[in-house]
Amino acid sequence: MADSLYDIPLQRLDGSATTLAAHRGQVLLIVNVASACGQTPQYAGLEQLHRDLGARGLAVLGFPCNQFGAQEPGTAEQIASFCSTRYEVGFPLFAKGDVNGPATQPLFQWLKAHAPGADGAADIRWNFGKFLVGRDGAVVARIEPQTAPEAIRPAIEAALNG
Repeated sequence: MADSLYDIPLQRLDGSATTLAAHRGQVLLIVNVASACGQTPQYAGLEQLHRDLGARGLAVLGFPCNQFGAQEPGTAEQIASFCSTRYEVGFPLFAKGDVNGPATQPLFQWLKAHAPGADGAADIRWNFGKFLVGRDGAVVARIEPQTAPEAIRPAIEAALNG
């Protein structure tokens, strides 16, 4: 496991290779997202946070996942189109992948190791699980899927000001 989340290899939604190194020093809100879920309207709140707080150092990062009820069945192109036309998403989206189980993406392995769930279990419970990461690269909070983006704005503001 990588020492720093900034060193973990990632793929953008378009398939190109990247890491989170460009986001070093920012507050990160890392979310496993899905296009056909009861929580999907959270895209609007995530985009609002991105627009309102991006200039102050917040980076919202979306990671599509099809593990929960097959609610992200689309291709990368379909996901990009849905997010841009339905919710005008301007924050970065990454390649679809697993957040639980043997094929868990390395980033989510790292996040879960540094922030187990409220019940002590590592697994993410559903789509739109969120991890708030401070400017220092440490996990500040793990937020359950049903928590609306607007409800965590105070925690984000505190991380931005801290």
